[in-house]
Amino acid sequence: MKKVDIKSFVEQIARITRERMLAGPVVSLDDIKKGAPKKRPPTLLVIEDDDIVRKSLKRIFEKTGYNVLAACDGPELTEVLYDTAIDLIMLDVALPWIDGYELAQMIKEHKDLCSVPIVFISGHNDQAAIKKGFKVGAHDYITKPFDIEKVKKTVDTLLKLNCGD
Repeated sequence: MKKVDIKSFVEQIARITRERMLAGPVVSLDDIKKGAPKKRPPTLLVIEDDDIVRKSLKRIFEKTGYNVLAACDGPELTEVLYDTAIDLIMLDVALPWIDGYELAQMIKEHKDLCSVPIVFISGHNDQAAIKKGFKVGAHDYITKPFDIEKVKKTVDTLLKLNCGD
């Protein structure tokens, strides 16, 4: 077996590679750093005291590609709000401690949350309840039992309008 001198071969590959790299456009590190930021998936916040409904909405929207935070009441809500940008809130009316109407009004009065769309998903389906939901700032009001496809369409539409997607 004859010993192969690959040194000249490696040098030739390096020389050709260097020449072709220098002949191409130069990209600065600043341009790379300024590159398109990775887009985070929209974050939904589900505030619902019914465990089955809350977990179902969470699972459905996570499968759709959303980041979903969930809370069953006001105290649990305070734990999930820190350091998280919320893009849309799905809110039940009948919550323990503080009802959904009060919570929606507080959200709309908060400087960092006031522009976040709110969708009520509630068993309160009389006209007075629905009217009150819109009065406190809801973008939509869906009654239970709900059609999940309608909820998905509502969420998608509101996110497109609010986030510019």
